[in-house]
Amino acid sequence: AAVDIQAACLGLYCGRTVLSVNGSVETYGDCGVCPRGQRTDDNKICRECMGSPDRYDWLYLGFMAMLPLVLHWFFIEWYSGKKSSSALLQHITALLECSIAAVVTLLVSDPVGSLHIRSCKVKKLSDWYTMLYNPSPDYITTVHCTHEAVYPLYTIVFIYYAFCLVLMMLLRPLLVKKIACGLGKSDRFKSIYAALYFFPILTALQAVGGGLLYYAFPYIILVLSLVTLAVYMSASEVESFKDLLVRKKRLVVLFSHWLLHAYGIISISKLDKLEQDLPLLALVPAPALFYLLTAKYTEPSRILSEGGNGH
Repeated sequence: AAVDIQAACLGLYCGRTVLSVNGSVETYGDCGVCPRGQRTDDNKICRECMGSPDRYDWLYLGFMAMLPLVLHWFFIEWYSGKKSSSALLQHITALLECSIAAVVTLLVSDPVGSLHIRSCKVKKLSDWYTMLYNPSPDYITTVHCTHEAVYPLYTIVFIYYAFCLVLMMLLRPLLVKKIACGLGKSDRFKSIYAALYFFPILTALQAVGGGLLYYAFPYIILVLSLVTLAVYMSASEVESFKDLLVRKKRLVVLFSHWLLHAYGIISISKLDKLEQDLPLLALVPAPALFYLLTAKYTEPSRILSEGGNGH
């Protein structure tokens, strides 16, 4: 019977829903799209997603949750100005917004009221793009079998972004209006306006590239953290350990990048073998140390002066 069902149900993600169960005998419906929270098994039967996200799935969700927070912090810092004392409170508020949004998103996900979520296992990249695999048996009629095969890793990110946006609109304007005294009226809300731009961009990124991000995010973290650390140190004219200790803010930025490095390394290794993977975390300070040790040799003014002396 399983062979007949598989042969009759075309398409990579089309399946038959279970209509009734009488003892060990199941009655199936027509071949089509699986309901939300289900995906097809090897016999093309729609089955409930009863698993739990593994460590890598949680790391992916953590990465997607961090994106708006990091962007919030960047734009708050960018528009706050050097003399504004409101930046710290805005940073804390942004962290609070994203934390509350994450908790609420988990609570409203199935099972409702619990911080645990049930999920389907991601097997391959095509699981993220089921809309591309709708079959056309007669090359005229398309059987639409698009459903969330990676439930809920795809849609839960959209729900989280929606809560982030709502909480930001409720909390941030009141806070900024009261404490951002050091800024002009036109500059006070620029970090909020920036969020109104980057949230749609993040949503489109997840909609189009969610599957690609799922497999590539550890390497994206490592590359971006290395580049941004080098750019920050160069822009701040940090050339020695003494320059780092002059301002506490530089140490905070450095430790933040180290946390991102560690997150990327953990995501790549998945910590499957602790005795092999944990020593890799010793590499976290290496890029910063390399930069500090070599910065004095690559200073443009020194290179130009030595070049002029050579001539």
